[in-house]
Amino acid sequence: MSVVSLSAARAGVELRQFWRERDAVVFTFALPVVLLTLLGSLFSGVYEGSTVTSAQYLVPSMVAAGVASTTFVNLGIGIATDRDDGTLKRLRGLPMPPLAYLIGKVLLVVAVTVLEVVLIVAIGFVLFDLPLPASPARWLTFAWAFGLGVVACGLLGVAASAVPRTARSAAAVLNLPYVVLGFISGIYYTPVGALPDWVIQLGSVFPLKWMAQGFRSAFLPDSILPQEVVPSWEHGRTALVLAAWCIGGLVLCLTTFRWSRRG
Repeated sequence: MSVVSLSAARAGVELRQFWRERDAVVFTFALPVVLLTLLGSLFSGVYEGSTVTSAQYLVPSMVAAGVASTTFVNLGIGIATDRDDGTLKRLRGLPMPPLAYLIGKVLLVVAVTVLEVVLIVAIGFVLFDLPLPASPARWLTFAWAFGLGVVACGLLGVAASAVPRTARSAAAVLNLPYVVLGFISGIYYTPVGALPDWVIQLGSVFPLKWMAQGFRSAFLPDSILPQEVVPSWEHGRTALVLAAWCIGGLVLCLTTFRWSRRG
C-alpha cells in the first residue's frame, strides 16, 4: 500500500477514535465557544471611528485560539498518549511508515479545526453580528493565515509532545503555554493596541498573535486599524513570521520526536 492510502486509513482510525470519546469531543469544541460567549457578553461598546463592537473584535482572536487549541494542545496530548500507552511502539513494528501516522494525525486535526472555526464564526455571526469577509481577497487572507497557522501550531504540537513524561501530565504541560500565549498574544484582551509594550513585544515572537491579526484583517474593516499595535494589518510580516514558525516547528519535530517514552 502507498503512503497516501496508509495515511488515509490512519486518518479514518483517528477520526473514529476521536468521535467515540464523547467527553473529549464536547470539551474540545466547548472551550473556545464558552470563552467567546462569556467574554463577548462582558465586553461592550463600539470603537471610536468604527462600527466594530468589542465582541466583534474578539471573535477573530478566538478563532485563532480555537485553531491553536485543536492543533498545538490536542495534537500534542494525542501523540503523548499514544507514546505512553505503547501505541507508537506497536505502530513502529508494523509495515506503516512514520509519515503515514503523522499525516493521519494531521488530517484529524485539520478536520476538527475546520469544524471548530465554523462553529466559532457561526456563534460570532449569530450572537454578535460579526460580518463575514466581504470580498474574495479577504477570504484569501483568511485562507493563507489559517493554513500557515494550522501548520505552525500543528508542528509545534508534535514537537511539544516530547515534553510530558506521561499521558497524565500531558494536558497540564501543554495547556499551560497555551493559556499564557493566549494572554500575551492579546487573545482575551481588546483592543490589542492597549496592551503594555512589553507584552506586545513578547507576544509578537509567537505565531498566535500573528494568526489572530491575520484573521482580524479578514473579518474586520480597516477603520479598526487605529486600535491595532500599528495602523496596518502587516500581511507580509504576518506571513513571514508564520512561515518561519512552520520551518522552526519542522526542525523541532525532526530533532525531538520520539517513538517511546522516556525512562
